[in-house]
Amino acid sequence: MKVATSILTADFNNLKAEIDSIKTTDFIHLDVMDGHFVPNISFGYAVLKNLRKITNLKLDTHLMIDNPLDYIDDFAKIGSDYITVHVEANKPLEAVKHIISKGIKAGISLKPKTKPEVLLPYLSLVDLILVMTVEPGFGGQKFMKEQMEKVKYFAELREKHNYNYLIEIDGGINEKTISQVHNTGVDIVVAGSYILNAKDRFQAIESLK
Repeated sequence: MKVATSILTADFNNLKAEIDSIKTTDFIHLDVMDGHFVPNISFGYAVLKNLRKITNLKLDTHLMIDNPLDYIDDFAKIGSDYITVHVEANKPLEAVKHIISKGIKAGISLKPKTKPEVLLPYLSLVDLILVMTVEPGFGGQKFMKEQMEKVKYFAELREKHNYNYLIEIDGGINEKTISQVHNTGVDIVVAGSYILNAKDRFQAIESLK
């Protein structure tokens, strides 16, 4: 199991120390929110543009924004390894193709109330499927176990058709809920509050791996 640590609640005035404290993570997960697609606003290019100067960890960028096409180039510039857009956003297929054209791995995500079948046109294109196990936009929510049915659905299709995407889940992951995730087809778990609120962040990351 790989771990992507969300830095949504990190201390951005002391970001290098924060990144150093999670250096055993596999990915840094960047939750980008525009205040429209989801109610909250997080951070954008201006805040993240120097991130590559302080870390070589893989950057897993999750665009929770209405118009991802307008921002993909910016998040390509910061050195994103993956950029994920939502199927519920505007022009998601164009966005995915644009990410691929930049030589970056493309992901597609869906909210809890969105039917998994909506992603069928994307499965042969993308490198990552991100299943939200909470409503996007807020940290610290309770894990929605029923969303694991979507994981099963995408894992079975991957096996059947030899698709190459990784399956990632995001929301409510901690040392207790992780037991419901192992051996389900999930490749990457996103965790923020659980890791950043831990006294020993390295141990918290290891407990998920």
